[in-house]
Amino acid sequence: MTKHLVLTVFLLSVVLVAGCTASPPQVIRETVEVEATVTVEREVVVTATPTSPPQGGVFVQALGSNPTILNPILAADPPSFSVISLVFPRLVGQDPFSGAAAPAEMAEGWEISGDGLVWTFHLRQGVTWTDGEPVDGADFKYTYDAIASDAVNSPRKSYLTGVESIETPDPYTVIITFNQVTCDALLKNFWVPWLPSHLYAQDFSDISEYDEAPPVSAGAFIFEDWVPGDHVSLVRNPDYWKGAPFMDGVIFKVVPDPGARLAQLQAGEVDLITAQLDQLTSITLDPSLRLYTSELDGYDFIALNLANPDNPQPAFGETGELVTQEPHPVLGDVNLRRAIAYSLDYDAILSTVYRGQGYRLASNVLPAVAWAYDSSIEPYPYDPQMATQLLEDAGWTDSNRDGIREKDGHRLALTLTADAGNSLFQDLAVLIQEHLGRVGFDITVETLEYGTLVGTLLNQTYDMVIMKLEGLGADPNDSVLWSRSYDIPGAGFNFTSYQNPDLEQLLQSALSVPGCTTTGRAPLYHRVQQIIHDDVPVIFISGSIGNAGYTSRWRGIAPGPWSLVHNIHEWYLQP
Repeated sequence: MTKHLVLTVFLLSVVLVAGCTASPPQVIRETVEVEATVTVEREVVVTATPTSPPQGGVFVQALGSNPTILNPILAADPPSFSVISLVFPRLVGQDPFSGAAAPAEMAEGWEISGDGLVWTFHLRQGVTWTDGEPVDGADFKYTYDAIASDAVNSPRKSYLTGVESIETPDPYTVIITFNQVTCDALLKNFWVPWLPSHLYAQDFSDISEYDEAPPVSAGAFIFEDWVPGDHVSLVRNPDYWKGAPFMDGVIFKVVPDPGARLAQLQAGEVDLITAQLDQLTSITLDPSLRLYTSELDGYDFIALNLANPDNPQPAFGETGELVTQEPHPVLGDVNLRRAIAYSLDYDAILSTVYRGQGYRLASNVLPAVAWAYDSSIEPYPYDPQMATQLLEDAGWTDSNRDGIREKDGHRLALTLTADAGNSLFQDLAVLIQEHLGRVGFDITVETLEYGTLVGTLLNQTYDMVIMKLEGLGADPNDSVLWSRSYDIPGAGFNFTSYQNPDLEQLLQSALSVPGCTTTGRAPLYHRVQQIIHDDVPVIFISGSIGNAGYTSRWRGIAPGPWSLVHNIHEWYLQP
């Protein structure tokens, strides 16, 4: 008699995903009858044919202002660099999530000498400009030689301070020698996109010739046309070394009005905008849109003038001697500055003025620079009792009971200055005035046109100014804000006239750690943060938050806090 046994066959269906269009893995169980004398189990792997995302479509990004110039060594405005970054190659990449330097561009690796003075970069081979010429070390050297040349009016000449030489012993090796260890140079100085050296005169006489029409590309896209005030168009580079973009091209559309940008996003006329605070709800509630929120490399703060605004002085005289600073009659006292810090209700500020689009910051290094950020330092809390005690201890009392404190016949009066064109800062100024008034300050709020305000700040002729710093970068070195050599009224960025030799030594040491290791630099920056927190040359109000609204019809978008478009060549239209 023939025996009928049950043979169970497991068919494991495995799908290799090339895009986001494939099906998820599934197990199919079949039961069949066969003639056999044994039970057999087997696995059969079925692999689906990989499918690529569809090609086509043009991505439209709205810009708030017109690009000014499309030459990477001459441009200085964000709209221009939005275009430039998609056309020209550069030495090093940046991890979009950590901000760290990454071998994601032309340098596929590098070494630093033991003394930290010689950096050797190894360039990837096989990358070409769209005219077929190779992209190599000659382009890097030409670009930086042009920046240094007296024949070129580049705003980036300071990037070469401390550079002794740039050599290219072969086409795919770049050697940069410094005359002093400069650990922040990689991301702050050597990120400039490269010019195609084979198309320019060796004496740099024609550098400005291609200001409006980049002649070739080695990026994801190729320049097509530019109508100033309207748009810049790029088309896909089919030979892009990371892979040809799926989209046909990108249009940067100039839309100055924020309301018009939102309306065009909702109507599908643009695909990406920088969102304003009052637009977030509209974007969130629209099922066809997505909102990406991230911490940006910047913060809002109150600058406190530590020197007398009636007699601003540079830190050093003409012969290099240290100039004795006359302190600010109120803010020259660190305990007064701490009293201000304790007087502010930060939760109320963030909820009412910033509408939740901000976060507390204890000192000068941002959380996004994770390796250097010291999370153990606590921001100043709202503690009006502590503020009152500090004021009393400093001799500021309200003897006549009018709500304003006095000392030696002088009222506790200060002027708080804000940008007349920034409604958020104006609201912030009013709230700060209220909070400080509760503990006995007499605060006068004044608003100035932005250019005038910046002049007042740099000239050091103010008491307190509400300001924003942006584009701090992924390296924590911000010595231009705290070093005495930058305390130059009218010209330097140490506009608080802060002087602390110990802090300067820490900043210099952090820039000259052998090998520039983060493990060696981090403890130094931790100490820097604690000193700035304790000395209160500025009061940190909020870390900056950025919001991007974009359409959900484009897929593959994977924004990071350091870059939204890092993988733009992989974006594709939903089929």
